[in-house]
This record gives sequence, structure tokens and C-alpha cells, in this order.
Amino acid sequence: MGNQNYYQLLGVAKTATKDEIRKAYRKLAMKYHPDKNKGNKEAEEKFKKISEAYAVLSDEEKRKQYDTFGDAGFQQRYSQEDIFKNFDLNDILKEFGLGGMNFVGGRGGGMRFSFGGGSPFGGQGPSQGNRKGADLVYEVPLTIHEIATGTSKTVAFQHGGRSENLTVKIPKGMAPGKKLRIGGKGEPSPYGGPAGDLLIKARLLKDPVFDVDGADLHVKREIRLTEALLGTKISVPALGGKSLSLKIPAGTRHKTKMRLSGSGLSRMGSKGCGDLYVTILVQMPKTLTSEQRRLIKQLADAGL
Repeated sequence: MGNQNYYQLLGVAKTATKDEIRKAYRKLAMKYHPDKNKGNKEAEEKFKKISEAYAVLSDEEKRKQYDTFGDAGFQQRYSQEDIFKNFDLNDILKEFGLGGMNFVGGRGGGMRFSFGGGSPFGGQGPSQGNRKGADLVYEVPLTIHEIATGTSKTVAFQHGGRSENLTVKIPKGMAPGKKLRIGGKGEPSPYGGPAGDLLIKARLLKDPVFDVDGADLHVKREIRLTEALLGTKISVPALGGKSLSLKIPAGTRHKTKMRLSGSGLSRMGSKGCGDLYVTILVQMPKTLTSEQRRLIKQLADAGL
């Protein structure tokens, strides 16, 4: 489905936020979903294209790659299977009140799609007798350090009218928005089909030092006015209680953002890490001593 501008397909600007992209996709999905266009192959093809566009633009890393290489370069680097990897469109469609989607390996390494609710999309949808039960969603509160290193959590949930405790291994990099799927731990099917799944979602607990954006970390550090003018080195907090040295060049301005590459969170399911961004805040003295005022007057007279 290549050679399509994803932003144009969804009708959004290149600067669109995640929320704007999601709203645009929802509007188009409601219009072109096969459940609402029985037998309309043109609508089905349109739905495939907007779903591919959403799979890329809603993923921070894939969107960055797409913006860097453009459509043609991106299509050379990502197969359709890569595009939909670790992307649970089925859950999103259910949130919209639409039939679910299944991905099935096609010939030649391609992908085929089939939808629930009796809507064929490149394959025959599941019969009512094989329809899965409802999925359950469980939120696990995690600290930033648990996300960084991985951990184990015991979750207590109810399904099928009974309670169950389950120990779940949380992998490194499971930031908010990422999910683990545990098969067969959801609600039983009312039609005799397989049970639904249990979806484990991360909920980040507020951290006193770092702000989190995907796999990237953000921290603020203050320096004196003289340090901003002359340059300096500062210590920056990092994960695991460590600290990193950051060189501040002379003439650094207030709210300058500097990047420490690869010092963020691990990316779930990959070897890469996010970055650590340091926002430099230049302190401006509220009052001056007589000596400081004299020296600054000399600087002013010297043309500074």
C-alpha cells in the first residue's frame, strides 16, 4: 500500500499531535470500516490505507522514521508486517465500537486482514461459534525505575465469575501506552469460542526528578548567570541513581534544551533506548550586592 502520504490520508498536518491523529483516524474509521460498507471494495481499500497510516503515525519511532526518510524511503525500510508489528488495532477498533481486525500472514511475506462481525477483509471473518470472549484490561502502576529495569507484579483480577492471582513479568521499556497480552485470561466466549485475553497496561507513577515522553526522559537543571556566559560543566541525574557530566558551552541561553543520546528508557521489544533531554535554566539574581553592581557596571561600560 506504499507511495501514499500518511498525513494526507488522515487529513492532518505534519505537526499534528497524537490526539489529533487519533481523532482523525476515528472519524475516517467510522466512515470506511467494512462493517458499515458491506461489499464495498473501494471502502475496504481505503480502510486498509488509513489503518496503515495510523499504525505508523501513532507510533513515535515509526513516525520519526517516516518524517526522516519520506514515504518512499520508509517503504524501503519497513515491510507491512513491520508496520503493524506491536500494534493492537483490534483494541482501538473495539473502543470505537467497530468490529475487530485479525492479521494473517499472506503469500510472499505480505499480510492479509480479516474482521470480526462477519465482515470479510482479505479473508473470511470468524464465525459466531468461534468468536472470542471479551478482553480484560488491567492497569499496573510502575515507577520509572521499574520501567527502566523490568520487574514482576502480582495482579488480582476477575474473569468468568472467579478471582485469580497471576504473577506477570514486566519487561524493560514498558512505558505508558504499551501493553502485554496474556492469552486466554479474559472473559469466556458466550458462543463457546475461546476466552478473551488479559491486557496489562502500564500506568506511570509520578517521578520527583524525571518527566517521561515515550522512551525519552526530561529533566531541568539550573546554572548561574556567570556559568551561562562563560560555560561550565554540570552533573545531570540519570537512571539507576547514576549521574552524567554535561558540558555547558559559553553563551548558553535560558531554557536551552540539550540531549544526552541513549540515556533514556529502553524501548520495549528492541535494543535501542530513548534520550535524556536537559533543559538549562539560567538563574537571574533578584538582588545585587554593591560589589556585584559595581562589576556589572564595568561590564556594561565595556560594551557587554
